[in-house]
Amino acid sequence: MAKLRGRAALDWTGLEAYPTRSMFDRFGYGPEVARILGLDAEEAREAIRVSKLPALVRTGLFNYFGLWNEAHELAQNIETADGSYWHGIVHRQEPDAGNAGYWFRRVGAHPIFPALRARAVEIGYPAGAQWDPIAFIEYCERQPGQIARDVERAEWELLFDHCARQAKTGSSGSS
Repeated sequence: MAKLRGRAALDWTGLEAYPTRSMFDRFGYGPEVARILGLDAEEAREAIRVSKLPALVRTGLFNYFGLWNEAHELAQNIETADGSYWHGIVHRQEPDAGNAGYWFRRVGAHPIFPALRARAVEIGYPAGAQWDPIAFIEYCERQPGQIARDVERAEWELLFDHCARQAKTGSSGSS
């Protein structure tokens, strides 16, 4: 499994064992995304680098494979709420809680928050009435176990889906 600076990259093994936890269909985003998601991290690095996919989608793919430097480089140059969200994720995974918090505060109320809160509660994360990304950063710092990883996986799925659909419809993404 690829390593991020502080923690392992998203571990997608065994998703079939959690059908209610993962609704992600790698074939739902076109043949190029499906092909890339079938590669190992080193092959994916080059495929994503030369891809013509939108920057937000490529950032999510780099993050998926634990390619921290590449994900960070792209995210820091995307000046939208979605770009700030990916930027916050890579810093949370680094881990750099203060920097992650800065980027999540720039996100504001993101459209995936209600669905993420619902998925997180289903997984066993003690979310409040609304999704609080700062509280989740603190949780990951205190309890970096399976629940945190499962919530991060759900978050990746929801944000990737959001960004990929925005790109497909030609929308500029959350601003």
